[in-house]
Amino acid sequence: MKQDDAAAFSGGQPQPLQGEWLLCDLDGTLIASDMLDESFWAASAHNPLAPLGAARALASGGRSGLKAQLAGLTTVAPEVLPYRAPVLELLESWRAAGGRCALVTASDERIARAIADHLGLFDAVHGSTAGQNLKGAAKAAFILEHYGAQVTYVGDSAADLAVWQSVERGITVAAPQALRRKAEATPAQILHMETAPPETGHRLPPLLRALRPHQWLKNLLIFLPMLAAHALELSTFLQSLVAFVAFSLVASSVYVLNDLLDLAADRAHPRKRHRPFASGALPLRTGFWLAPGLVLAGFALALTLGPVFLAVMALYYALTTAYSFRLKRLAILDICTLAALYAMRVVAGGAATGIELSAWLLAFTIFLFFSLAAVKRQAELVDNQASGREAAAGRGYRTEDLMLVSMMAVASGYLSVLVMALYVESEAVQGLYATPQALWGACGVLLYWLSRCVLLTHRGEMHDDPVVFALRDRTSQVCMVLILGLFTAGSF
Repeated sequence: MKQDDAAAFSGGQPQPLQGEWLLCDLDGTLIASDMLDESFWAASAHNPLAPLGAARALASGGRSGLKAQLAGLTTVAPEVLPYRAPVLELLESWRAAGGRCALVTASDERIARAIADHLGLFDAVHGSTAGQNLKGAAKAAFILEHYGAQVTYVGDSAADLAVWQSVERGITVAAPQALRRKAEATPAQILHMETAPPETGHRLPPLLRALRPHQWLKNLLIFLPMLAAHALELSTFLQSLVAFVAFSLVASSVYVLNDLLDLAADRAHPRKRHRPFASGALPLRTGFWLAPGLVLAGFALALTLGPVFLAVMALYYALTTAYSFRLKRLAILDICTLAALYAMRVVAGGAATGIELSAWLLAFTIFLFFSLAAVKRQAELVDNQASGREAAAGRGYRTEDLMLVSMMAVASGYLSVLVMALYVESEAVQGLYATPQALWGACGVLLYWLSRCVLLTHRGEMHDDPVVFALRDRTSQVCMVLILGLFTAGSF
């Protein structure tokens, strides 16, 4: 490490000479993400066939051709990217002290310029073009040719070691210890910049959050056919349990895919922007192996339950994938799809155990979960109204649709209560319950709970997912216990 330039880092902070250049990398440095991955998922969100075009571009033009292809397919919104606050502060203080800043990145130059224009912190911008991938040794040679060695380079990866070998000073950003040691072994004078958690934290917590294990509770619907038919044998329970695990793995795969395709909309949302991929806590590249790995594991388990269950799961996966790519952007149809996906969990429970489903159960499930899906959209529109936005990001609704969506939530919820009430008076219930009158109490509790959900959502007090809200809300927990208790009491 050179010691003759220590004055440049006085007080542990880089201090420029008048007009001195600070060269900053983009991927993993200025932002806690990678623009190649961002471009890939943004292009895929607009066109499901974009990955095929990307593969052709990579085969014919290498990484630089791939970057140019993806940059031409879509526009990544620079205002919602996960910027690293300490790096932004460094750029601002450097310019305030009389220095100059340049963005030098392996990302496509068009994307780099859009980001630089948004931030207004750079005096020059350099990125990859169709014929040049500005990374590693190529970036080091470019910097020496255009700026010389007396610069400070800010980077974050092993590819930046070639640059630190060539320049006077360097700063690592959120670098692991192994990379820090390698950087310190270069001729450059090195400083290390920390970033706030979760960016420098362990990858396991955000990885688990990306799977959304709390959403697996929706898959408890798989046990509903077994409970409704009072088929409480151990073999039936084990079949339902395997189906539950298989559905949970496949559902998590879809959640990961949905988060990757919905990055821009999530980052514009007051709560969803904290999701692991949207916030930058989890690299987007993780999704390339996580999503297919989960779905393969889920289908491997599904094979043990027979062809009917496997077919139901395949249909579920196809419908959820279609929802992620397109259906979630279509008003009304997105709510219908969510209700159908809930109903398919019940169908899967019947397919796994061989229990024939009643029309009562299917009708109740469809109306109830259409209502909850509408409540979810209602909550998003209430957030839009509070923030003054005219449309829901990534959805087919406008804020003016709030009243209609609320009406759909109420009407469908009350229809589910009506179906339950008709079921209580049907002949089918007489053979399953010794005291079916107790089920009338369950109808009353469900009526209260659904009405309360819509009211709280109207007031802006509902989590955007009513199922998650119900699991955390004390009143909802009491209602669930009462309903289970009344159904149990009806059996005796």
